Amino acid sequence: MARKPNYNFERQERERQKAAKAAEKAADKAAAKAAKRAEGGEGEPSPE
Repeated sequence: MARKPNYNFERQERERQKAAKAAEKAADKAAAKAAKRAEGGEGEPSPE
């Protein structure tokens, strides 16, 4: 016998996984930007 689907839980799990992936991608992007800035690469110009 197949299990009864729990659509709300499944949707919440998909959204949680998507948010975790987006947060990881943003952290990687921020780390790459900080590393580029630290090595003196051309980042955003200073606001001065």
